[in-house]
Amino acid sequence: MADYVSLARLLPARLQRFFARFPPGTANNVRANPFKPTVHAVTKVWHNPIYSLRQQAELCKMARKYGVEELLPPTSKSSIEREARRAQREAKGLTVRGHRGERTLKARIEMRKEAMEKMPKMIEEWKRRGHGRGWKDWPSGKARF
Repeated sequence: MADYVSLARLLPARLQRFFARFPPGTANNVRANPFKPTVHAVTKVWHNPIYSLRQQAELCKMARKYGVEELLPPTSKSSIEREARRAQREAKGLTVRGHRGERTLKARIEMRKEAMEKMPKMIEEWKRRGHGRGWKDWPSGKARF
């Protein structure tokens, strides 16, 4: 027990406060989970989670950094949940969209590779035709997908 206390003191103050308020293993049911919305037993009114999604993400990142993420209550921001969602998307054939340059990178690299392979032939044709006179095949530089 003393070992756990000494290890807990090495954690940042924010994680120490969280684990003091919600000790590991006590917040695993839905009613006690500070990351989930709850319904009041008498009034039946829904209450927001104690920690917002942004705060949950920050706590998860901090806990992951210190190796105590599995002690946190279940949340959509944990790395296990994120990996499960990513695997589910990949199983459907969906990928992360990314920026246009990232999405078209493979096609552009392949086009450059083909152009470089054709380059000696193109240089020979350039010289043979008189350095641009009668030249019809100007390389556009535009990617065709």
